[in-house]
Amino acid sequence: MKNNTIKRKQDHINLCLNGDVTFKQKTNGFECYDFEHYSITEVDLDKINLTTSFFKKKISYPFLISCMTGGTSEAEKLNEKLAIAANNLNIPIGVGSQRQALEDKSFHNSYKVVRKNACNVPVLGNLGAAELVKSRNAVNDVKKLIDLIEADAFVIHINPLQELLQMEGDPHFRGLLKSIERLTSKIKIPFIAKEVGSGISKVCAKELLNAGIKGIDVAGSGGTSWAAVELIRNNSDENYFREWGLPTSYCLRTINDLKKNHKFMLISSGGINNFDEIAKSLLLGADIVGSARKILLEVNSNGVDGVIHLITSWFESIKKIMFLTGSKDLQSFKKKKLIRKSELF
Repeated sequence: MKNNTIKRKQDHINLCLNGDVTFKQKTNGFECYDFEHYSITEVDLDKINLTTSFFKKKISYPFLISCMTGGTSEAEKLNEKLAIAANNLNIPIGVGSQRQALEDKSFHNSYKVVRKNACNVPVLGNLGAAELVKSRNAVNDVKKLIDLIEADAFVIHINPLQELLQMEGDPHFRGLLKSIERLTSKIKIPFIAKEVGSGISKVCAKELLNAGIKGIDVAGSGGTSWAAVELIRNNSDENYFREWGLPTSYCLRTINDLKKNHKFMLISSGGINNFDEIAKSLLLGADIVGSARKILLEVNSNGVDGVIHLITSWFESIKKIMFLTGSKDLQSFKKKKLIRKSELF
């Protein structure tokens, strides 16, 4: 089990860095929208404010370095660099699935290195829904994982498609909502439900919120296809499920309606590769935007400085979009409406 988990995690890193694992036909949908230009803007560019909060903790940008990896020696090196970048930028960072930390103490440092180097920003713990359901004492297990990295919030990644296709997968999710209810009632930090590239529907989001979830990370389709990752690992020719899932923009637009009756953080992720997609995410209802593979590729190629430069440059461009839409801060920016490109002609 120990060696299988290590190999799987290393396979995932290698394929995300080097493999052809993106959606081929389906996009995240942001290209279907445009901003409404506001030509009489009275905003000063250098006074635009990008700060926001992440569960009451002030951060510099509405951006999250999404959960990626942990549990291997290479993961430890990557997590150290990502954590340094997050701390420098004053933005949250998530660790990859901590299942390995429950199985093998020798790799605890691959997770602890995140808190060590991101000591001033929110850090997110992470465990899969399949592990949560089969745990004999999920509350105790999750408390251990929270303590391991001094987590400020905890992600439950919900990945039925990946578990279905993974050769070592565990497609048994019966009792998931009750397990989540127990966690949220016993542990007093915010819990975030996150998909892994297939998206979360409005119906599912409502059930998760009713179970005590405080954040919905839609992790929609259009970026990394985890079906593709597992099909490649299996040497499978199956193509149908590679394109399975709900586009990120659709998830945001529909789930945002739930804010009328629920208080929660809406997180956009799933194919976030540039500043345009971040800005459009915010206008479709996202409070925070996350990216994983794009950041992984950058840190692998250009290290800490590359990640800092990439994210900083993204938000310098977003400030220009805010200027051109007459938005002095994120609160006013999020009130703007996107135009469907089909309406322009």
